[in-house]
Amino acid sequence: MKRWPRLAQYLLKALVPALALSLPPAWAQDNRLESLQLSKGEDHTVVELGFSHPPDPDLLSEFTTLNPPRLIVDIAQAAPGRDLPRSTASTGILRRALVAGDSERLRLLLELRRKTTHRLHFEGRFLRIELREQAEPSVQPDATPAPPAQIAAIDFRRGPLGEGRLSVELPSAQAAVNVRQQGQKIVADIPGVELPAELQRRLDVGEFATPVTRYVAMRHEGGTRLVIEPQGLWRYNAYQSGSRLLIDIIPVAQQPNRIAAGRDYRGEKLSLNFQNIEVRSALQVLADFTGLNIIASDAVTGQLSLRLKEVPWDQALDIIMQARGLDMRRNGDIIWIAPREEMLARERQELEQKAMIADLEPLHAEVFQLNYQRADTFRRVFGIGEDGATLAERRNALLSRRGSAVVDARTNQLFVTDTVAVLGNVRKLLERIDIAARQVLIEARIVEADDSFGRNLGVKLGLSAKTNGLALGNSYAGVGELTGQTPPVPGTFLKEPAVNLPAQALGGSAPGSFAFTLFNAAARRFLNVELSALESEGRGKIVSSPRVVTADQQAALIEQGEEIPYQQSTSSGATATAFKKANLKLEVTPQITPDGNVILDVDVNKDSRGTATPGGLAINTKHVRTRVQVEDGGTVVIGGIYTQTENRHEARVPLLGDIPLLGHLFRHSARVQDKTELLIFLTPRVVAAPPAH
Repeated sequence: MKRWPRLAQYLLKALVPALALSLPPAWAQDNRLESLQLSKGEDHTVVELGFSHPPDPDLLSEFTTLNPPRLIVDIAQAAPGRDLPRSTASTGILRRALVAGDSERLRLLLELRRKTTHRLHFEGRFLRIELREQAEPSVQPDATPAPPAQIAAIDFRRGPLGEGRLSVELPSAQAAVNVRQQGQKIVADIPGVELPAELQRRLDVGEFATPVTRYVAMRHEGGTRLVIEPQGLWRYNAYQSGSRLLIDIIPVAQQPNRIAAGRDYRGEKLSLNFQNIEVRSALQVLADFTGLNIIASDAVTGQLSLRLKEVPWDQALDIIMQARGLDMRRNGDIIWIAPREEMLARERQELEQKAMIADLEPLHAEVFQLNYQRADTFRRVFGIGEDGATLAERRNALLSRRGSAVVDARTNQLFVTDTVAVLGNVRKLLERIDIAARQVLIEARIVEADDSFGRNLGVKLGLSAKTNGLALGNSYAGVGELTGQTPPVPGTFLKEPAVNLPAQALGGSAPGSFAFTLFNAAARRFLNVELSALESEGRGKIVSSPRVVTADQQAALIEQGEEIPYQQSTSSGATATAFKKANLKLEVTPQITPDGNVILDVDVNKDSRGTATPGGLAINTKHVRTRVQVEDGGTVVIGGIYTQTENRHEARVPLLGDIPLLGHLFRHSARVQDKTELLIFLTPRVVAAPPAH
């Protein structure tokens, strides 16, 4: 019995330093929240906070969220009272009020039933928050529609502590803002507020030496979305001051005393120095320091020695649990601590009990009418085969082992039988999936330009003469007529030219010719000259403009042209008629991005009838396949095929064709130039959804 006073003195000496460290700072003791009262009026709800001293309005900051609707009020240099309840019951439009505090601020979280407007009023040591339901704006039929609310400005700066501060000028103080963390990004949605085109940006801000590397401002579902991308260790504060939204991304220094890899200890620091103290007593010291309710299992026993100096309390708790093989589960302000094996066995038992309850729970049937999706598409989701039988492999199915589903394609309905929880999950799934798909109008302009030039020169020469009984000519028929051996044929001249190099036709156009004959006075010597020339120039442009409307992420095909028949041999040796397509085809699959742009998977064919071959007609093909991203209503050139052909041809009489000047009478020359170019322009437009009735 005499050992108990000494043990009590020893424990008292050991606990006094820790309890002294557990006292909050001086400013937190100066102003405490002593009362929290709720009152309901006819059209409003009042939350009254009573402090030990009048609060400073400059130390107050507040911001709101839209989904779920909440109002958060932070008061620096204040702390909640020890006897103050941490939550309240619902009153009017207020669902629940929660009070929490740390070493920096007092936070009041008001969970609301609907969107509200609020007003803060200071009266001495009391702060009154008046909540009113936000009325829907009435629309007058003859009134001029108000201009849409827009973001006025977006600015990014570096704060004095190295934090990155994003400042957004809202159109009014009543603008709703939903700020949340998604993975390693911070997302802020401002519904109903448009973002001007000049403020849509993706800006790299790494040079400011803050945790933020970049931020993106874009339009999203009729409002504005801000995406902030930090790096390293950080935490953020978001609050709305009047019509200004401020988001601070604060760097967090690496803790030198961190034990658990990947965990960031942020609790208030304390020092402990114990020798052979009971584990349950050490947990009690931490409970008194943090104000949390710590419940230890009966299996938590043993002693340990601690010497910790200026470490976060959550790290100290983690060290104690690691040293004794313990684990914890936290529910609000209650922490339950037990040996790890006991914790796992308890959770395993709870899961087994839930599985047994699920096997015994009664089944319910529910009918789901689909409006926009086809019921057949849910066969794989429910593990149903094409013949209606249940598939053996149902690991990825949405239903439980006892559940079943029937798909009626005629009425487009789903008949599901399962537990209430599974039916709720099916209902949530259909609410998110069975929605009207947005549509996209894609207009393609296919321009094929042709520029050709040709020049063709030729000559024909014929001669005949009779001198001193000697006849000369360039053909037997001509000489026979001169000597009288062949009777002349009326209406005919020399049958064959001496030089026959005429100009050739180009592109279906015949060359022009100029002929003349030189003869002497006695009409015994003749020289026939025929010059032919052709110079052609052609410019053509073929424009095809197919249009197609399709749903988001659904392929669409539009095709127009002709099918050319040709003969082919069959295996039996007979001849059959087959067809080749020469057409214009546009196949496209659009995808609407969250920022309003459109990603297009495009496949364009421009075929035409070609030249005839022994095996049939050839097909001239131009084909483009690509994937591009275009803004709504913008135009992009996805491809171009440019060809240029130049041919030069010359025929001459040897030796005579090389004589200067006169050589042109014994020469034929041709020059052809042809240029073609294919350009494809795409313009997607997101079709606005019809107004809801």
